[in-house]
Amino acid sequence: MLKNKKIMIPLISVLLGLVIGSFLLLITGKNPLILFEVLFEGITGFQTKRGQLFNIRYTGELLVSAMPLMLTGLSIAFAYRTGLFNIGAEGQVIMGSLFTYFVATNLDLPPLIHIPLCFVAGAVGGALWGVIPGILKAYFNIIEVVVGIMLNYVAMYVSNYIVMNMEGYKNLVSPPINPSASLRVPWLTDLFGGSRFHLGFIIVILGVITYWFIIEKTTYGYNLRATGFNKDGAEYAGLKVNRNIISSMAIAGAYSGLAGSVLTLGTFGDVKSLASLASYGFDGIAVALVGNLSGIGIVLAGLLFGLLGFIPPMLQLRGVPLEIASIIAALIVFFVAAQRLIEMSLSKLREKKLAKNGDKEEGVA
Repeated sequence: MLKNKKIMIPLISVLLGLVIGSFLLLITGKNPLILFEVLFEGITGFQTKRGQLFNIRYTGELLVSAMPLMLTGLSIAFAYRTGLFNIGAEGQVIMGSLFTYFVATNLDLPPLIHIPLCFVAGAVGGALWGVIPGILKAYFNIIEVVVGIMLNYVAMYVSNYIVMNMEGYKNLVSPPINPSASLRVPWLTDLFGGSRFHLGFIIVILGVITYWFIIEKTTYGYNLRATGFNKDGAEYAGLKVNRNIISSMAIAGAYSGLAGSVLTLGTFGDVKSLASLASYGFDGIAVALVGNLSGIGIVLAGLLFGLLGFIPPMLQLRGVPLEIASIIAALIVFFVAAQRLIEMSLSKLREKKLAKNGDKEEGVA
């Protein structure tokens, strides 16, 4: 019953969001089925008007959009298990991207050596940015949320300054990375119909496995969960709470840094100057919570949020105003995030039904 509930509640949440979104389309005079058509097209490339039944390029682009969200989701979830809220994941993505870029452009090594070194650099960059709020929280009890928000903007402006002042290349985009560091390979590009799909999926898989193993199968993971459940109780039991807090934020930062590596080495191949925060870290919060902090759940939630990114532009192409399209995407996110509320409502309905059946049985007796 419990397993069925874990599957049914998210499905009901998504369906409610789609139904309300379709109703909003109906109010605006559009065909409500457009929303379902857009979702299906976003996954498969299904377009009957063009005589196209399947285009795997769409699937590849969906996976490309989802990969960094999965990694930031793992970052948020790892810190959350220790009772910490890693809202600074966005800044960690940026710093991971920067560290990755410097290794990707300043070294010229065989790909089998160069690419792993780039990922190590990205993880280190994210970890260093994540450990700052960890230390301040552990030793000075400074709220990590406040520090994380501030560090997000510091990271963005540091990155912008570096990108816009690169010697001989004053622009909003950095020079491209060395080919030996690129995650894009011809056979994957051909396999996914010319999409940007790349080898970053290997890092995502390894990230999910290590997250599950550390949290669920190690003494260290148990200590982290104990710290998150009751900090005072963990300290009384002899656990090194401060060390757990700092190391948890460092590992969480490393996950976000890897997301930056995936973006730099695979999705874009460079570093861009940012007018505002790109929201990979903020979306990661929703991915982690919707995924119920589990590795598989985060993967599925990452795919969902990657798909939601396609909804506004694809609806706009069908004549739906961008504002309405954005509201529909937000509604779906809202209902997915409100799983607990839906679960409570279903439980109350079930209790009322059981009580009603009980009254009927008493009347018969």
